[in-house]
Amino acid sequence: MEKTRTFSDKVFLVLKGLVMGAANKVPGVSGGVVAFVAGFYEEFIYSLQKINGKAFKLLISGRFKSFYSYTNGRFLSLLFLGMVISYFSISKLLDYFIKHYELYVWSVFFGMIIASIYSISKEFKNWNAKMYLALCLGTILGVSISFLDPATENDNLVFVFFCGIISVSGMTLPGFSGSFILILLGNYVLLLVDSVNALFDTFYEIFSGDFSFTSNLERIRLLKVLAVFTIGSVVGLVTFSHILNYILRHYKSITLASILGFIVGSLGVVWPWKTTLFKTDINGTLLQDSNGKHIIENYQRYLPEFTIETAIAIAYILFGISIVLALEYYGHKTKQSHA
Repeated sequence: MEKTRTFSDKVFLVLKGLVMGAANKVPGVSGGVVAFVAGFYEEFIYSLQKINGKAFKLLISGRFKSFYSYTNGRFLSLLFLGMVISYFSISKLLDYFIKHYELYVWSVFFGMIIASIYSISKEFKNWNAKMYLALCLGTILGVSISFLDPATENDNLVFVFFCGIISVSGMTLPGFSGSFILILLGNYVLLLVDSVNALFDTFYEIFSGDFSFTSNLERIRLLKVLAVFTIGSVVGLVTFSHILNYILRHYKSITLASILGFIVGSLGVVWPWKTTLFKTDINGTLLQDSNGKHIIENYQRYLPEFTIETAIAIAYILFGISIVLALEYYGHKTKQSHA
């Protein structure tokens, strides 16, 4: 049964989708953290796991209203609307800011992760040995992932489908950055930049009455890649939600402790003061992918000197913290109003 939502609830759901979509785009940041801190993570997982055999039977039999109600359709549609809008607006804006103000973007997200750790840790009342072990293992796994070396770009459609399944984990598993996993798999630029931009350009040309893209083989290739990636993401989203729903029902404390560990481990990925390292050959020449872009190898982190730039970055960290605390406040307020 769907919750009764006010107009402001619906607007805020779309806004939360915008933030989730933006967070999923940034390597090291997890959209699931937004859902967790904003207070709708469990409803998100519960709604996704309702996309099952019964839902498909309702859909096939033409009982669309029952299908919509059974799957908590209003909640999911508003949330995904925000994510879609994000990929064609905020995501493009993020590309610009990461290119020109990289330090400050990372600072905001670093602050958001710190606040998320504080927010999630408040959920725990009675710690035990199993929870501490889960926290440690989650942290070790999160840190280990940040030191892996990325693979090279691969547009094989089977591999792209696999990327979709894996990358969407960032939406369902807080602290596990799907976009950073795509960097490790070598397909971040292909799947979250080039193919999304190709779709944006295609829509723009269609609305302009220009259909010349149909003869553009590179554009067609990117659109095909994006379609397969999207299908893989949907499959992964539904699959992970069923697994997580079961785990949360039976092992909630241990699961949340592991999630907290993932988030702690991801701090190394989003550390603001770092230099991007690109892959080179034995002669020191920068290597490029199939689209002529330099291939990211990893990041070299360093401690900053105290300068005006550092002070501004710290201010942005505080701004990131305030964003999460505001989301948490609204999440609690919404829960109380529906209680």
